[in-house]
Amino acid sequence: MPVKQLDLFREIIVDNFAGGGGASTGIELATGLNVDIAINHDPDAIAMHKANHPETKHYCESVWDVDPKKACEGRPVGLCWLSPDCKHFSKAKGGKPVSKNIRGLAWIAIKWAISVKPRVIMLENVEEFKTWGPLMFNSKNQWVPDPSKKGMTFKSFVKALRSLGYQVDYKELRACDYGAPTSRKRFFLVARRDGKPITWPEATHADPRELTVQVGIKKPWRTAAEVIDWSVPCKSIFKRKKPLVENTMIRIAKGIEKFIINNPEPFVIKDDRVMASFISQYHSYDSEARGQTLDRPLLTVDTSNRYALTCAFLTKFYKTGIGSDIRQPMPTITARAQHIGAVQAFLVKYYGQSVGQAMTDPLGTVTSHDRFGLVQIYGEPYKIIDVGMRMLQPRELFDAQGFPHNYVIDHDFEGKTYTKSKQVARCGNAVPPQFVEALVRSNMPELCVKKYKWAVAE
Repeated sequence: MPVKQLDLFREIIVDNFAGGGGASTGIELATGLNVDIAINHDPDAIAMHKANHPETKHYCESVWDVDPKKACEGRPVGLCWLSPDCKHFSKAKGGKPVSKNIRGLAWIAIKWAISVKPRVIMLENVEEFKTWGPLMFNSKNQWVPDPSKKGMTFKSFVKALRSLGYQVDYKELRACDYGAPTSRKRFFLVARRDGKPITWPEATHADPRELTVQVGIKKPWRTAAEVIDWSVPCKSIFKRKKPLVENTMIRIAKGIEKFIINNPEPFVIKDDRVMASFISQYHSYDSEARGQTLDRPLLTVDTSNRYALTCAFLTKFYKTGIGSDIRQPMPTITARAQHIGAVQAFLVKYYGQSVGQAMTDPLGTVTSHDRFGLVQIYGEPYKIIDVGMRMLQPRELFDAQGFPHNYVIDHDFEGKTYTKSKQVARCGNAVPPQFVEALVRSNMPELCVKKYKWAVAE
């Protein structure tokens, strides 16, 4: 077998903090070139990266332990991408770091700038990255940001890059504006030392209500509905061996009220069934109706699955309150009345309204509650007959992040399967590839000369 020769003159591409491969995929979508070097300390992340980027040289170790000169073997670096761990800057952590070392990971950019002088450096992080500053001990002897020195370390970081000959600029971008079906918003920093200007990509997508979309200049945002696999059953909340917890039930009821009953244009699927759907957003500390309709990009995906699809199954409303379920043959009227009665009692209990019947009362006739749980769809009345709920699947979450649908997420390069939780962890940490593709195309068009294997839906 012939030995592969290194091209010592071609610029190489390095992906630090490579994770499951979001940035690498975006780079490859733009350039048609495989990422040459990928670095990550997490074996699971490297294993997923290897499954999808087999031509890349992988380092499963701390970014600090990799010697840039040895890794690059004398080849010039065209692009060095960095996505340092962001959880100790994000709102999700309340802005309170637990590790000084993790907050300092971004300094690896300076190490690479000194050692191998990449022509372009790109860094991605959360919006709060600009507030990076010194820490102090609070009254509980915990490290917390010093409010009097907010942003000082970030300014020093930028100053260090400029002192090494880099022009630096930074900006916040939203993934949905570049074709990903998620509203994820992130901070991006671009530094370059080749004298060429830093350019920010023009948005290609926008809110469908905007004039630029209506006249065809931009495409409408891709939506959460696009990534939902409607063939996956949405199990009834009333037929579970283990009942859902109280807060979940409250969230479901409030969500039905907010996104379906009181929504003049609920999101409805009408094929061989009728159902109005929305996305519930889970939080352990409250029972509010957090969520969204499906005609918008999905909210930010993090490392734990907190999104559920909730479906209100509907039947045509008649004054008798019976109707028929077009999904299946009509059962006995007694069974139908009891099922609808259970839905109504559920809605009454968690809305806390006086309309309908209480859970402790004998089951009343359906006709006495004709107008409870009524949904108007294009002027036609429908009645809720059942409520289903399921968590979003890993494939749906990866699709929402903008990954190619054929991206390997359920097993590593050796065929070892991943649990769903590990799949979701790789997804939540990932950079939507559309972000990266747009930035690379805008700033490094000279590298964007080939087509790559990924096919991303539009």
